[in-house]
This record gives sequence, structure tokens and C-alpha cells, in this order.
Amino acid sequence: MRIIHTADLHLDSKLESNLTPDQAKERREELLETFSRMVTYASEHGVSVVLIAGDMFDKPHVRKRARRRVLEEMQTHPQIDFLYLQGNHDKSDFLNDLEDEEIPKNLKRFKENEWTVYEYGNVAISGRELSDDNYKTISVNLILDESRLNIVTLHGQESDYVGRDRTHIIQISQFKNKFIDYLALGHIHSYKYDRLDDRGEWCYPGCPEGRGFDECGEKGFVLLDIDEEAKRLTHTFVPFAQRRLHEVEVKVTEEMNMPDIIEAVRESLARIDKDDLIKVVLTGTTEMDFDVDCERLTHIFEREFYFFKVYDQTGTRIDYDSFAADRSLKGEFVRLLQQQEMPEEERAAVIELGMKAILGEELG
Repeated sequence: MRIIHTADLHLDSKLESNLTPDQAKERREELLETFSRMVTYASEHGVSVVLIAGDMFDKPHVRKRARRRVLEEMQTHPQIDFLYLQGNHDKSDFLNDLEDEEIPKNLKRFKENEWTVYEYGNVAISGRELSDDNYKTISVNLILDESRLNIVTLHGQESDYVGRDRTHIIQISQFKNKFIDYLALGHIHSYKYDRLDDRGEWCYPGCPEGRGFDECGEKGFVLLDIDEEAKRLTHTFVPFAQRRLHEVEVKVTEEMNMPDIIEAVRESLARIDKDDLIKVVLTGTTEMDFDVDCERLTHIFEREFYFFKVYDQTGTRIDYDSFAADRSLKGEFVRLLQQQEMPEEERAAVIELGMKAILGEELG
């Protein structure tokens, strides 16, 4: 038996804020396309169940077109069961105004007030939605058959520390030694797994597509291969995103001019696919009278990649010795700042701004 474990699809959501309107529209459609491709993959690879561990959608109101696309994929693949556990973003009207006959029979839900179990031969898949009322005791009523292969699904942040936001906290220790073979989680947008106990493991598949630069790296889903007779399960992360997001740091030195910086950026991006989205962060130090031309960088590289933006986070090197005997306003200003107690980065930034103001006055 094969199962796809996915989560945090956030279908029909807003994308990276700096995208053009056309790009934002295209990326929104690509989220839906990735869902369709995943269902096709499931059909072609003998997958019996697509387990959605929360946050299939992103907002209360789902466009009719997006809802229809998802339902059509389910309806046209009746051999696959879609087990859907709602997450903290799943307060949508996805199924609210549909008649029972309009809801695909292979779309199956989990409840909040009790554990729901779906059985497939020797495999049992249990799930329950988290809330303020049940997060502390949710594991108490979870009774599993030791002789079966048990998959349990939840949506929340794995942690044994409970802070103010208690709604979606999963205390992993609660689920140890309860005959769980695989704890299928959702909520964290990067692939992550660890041992649960001697018998089982827990896993986040991450999101299928990165939507912003806080979701960089490989994105996809997890494929579970199950040997029912041996009661053995193995999982494999499957990279599947149509586009990846990259945050690339490029170190700048005082000796570099703009052609040098352009070449350093080009070398850092050499292995990145042209269809990907890139955020370059310039770090390091520059001379005080040198301004990084970010517009020039953007003009060059935005034509080479699907999306490109650059942030200048370089600092300024101040040669204090050169101002030691300087009796001009600039020298007095630097010596005054040198005597102040403040972080060096902050001092350099203030000096740089002050110098620009002084030079402006002198030129005027």
C-alpha cells in the first residue's frame, strides 16, 4: 500500500508581495496545478490514500474556480481516498454550500470532538482536529490496536512547551508508546522528521510550494510505502515544487566595485534554475563614499530569472585614523561620533548619513 502525506497546501492564497500582478496570478494558479500534478503522481504510482494534514486552504472564502478544481481532481480519481484534516487556516467555505451528493465520496474528514479512524486492511489511519479544549488531553482517548500498522494525523506545532498560543500545540511526548508507527503532522512548512519512540516516527512533509522567502528550499510531499504483512513502513520525501525560492547571501568587501559585485552575484546564482524566485542579500562592508547600485543589479538579473530582488545590508568601513587631524566639519563630526558609546554598526551608519548631509551642504 502507498500513501501520500501532504500538508499546508494553502491553495488560493496570496503570494510573495513583490510579485507583479501577472506573476501573482500565475503563482496562484501554479499552487492549484501542483495539487493536480500530485494527484496525477498518486494515480500513476499506485497511491491509495492522499492524507492532507491540515491547511489545504488559506482563507475563509475560496474562489469557486479553485474549489471546483480541487473537487474535480478528487471526483476523477475515485480509486484514491482523500483524507482531510482541517488545520488552523482551514476555516473556509470549501464545502459549506454543497449538497451531500456534490461532495466526492472519496473525500473523508476528521472530527474535532473525537478520534476518527479509517481502515485499509491491516492499516489504520486515525486523526483528530486540535482546539484549546483538547490539546492537553487529546492523546488520552487514542486507543490503537498494537497488532496493526497505525498512522495518526494531527495539525500543529510540535513542542513540549505550551505558550499563549495553545490552539495548535502538539506535545510529542503524549504520543510515545501508544503503538504509533507514523505520526503524520502538518503546520511546519519544511520537511522535518524524528523518532517518536522505539516503534514509530513523526514527520512534517512541509508545504508543496514555497509562497514567500520564509519558505525557501526544496518543497514537496512524503510518500509512504507500507508492507502490510510485515507491518513495516518507510517514508521518502519527494521534491515536487514547480518553482523554488532562494535567499542567497553575497559577501561584499571594501575592495570591490560594481562590476566585481555583479560578478559575485552571478557566480552565486550560477546553479539556480531560471524559473525560480531569488532574493539576494548583500552583506559585508564598503568604503564610506561607495554606494551599492541595487537598481543596476535588479535590472541585470530580473531578466534572467522568474523573479529577482536584492537587499543591501552592507555596512560602511570608517577609517578613523584618516580623520584624526582633519579640522573640517567632517573631521569634527567623525571624532564626536567616535567618542559616543554605541554599537559600531550603528555608529558607522550614523557617520555615513552625516557625511552625506555635510557633503550636500558643501556642494550646495
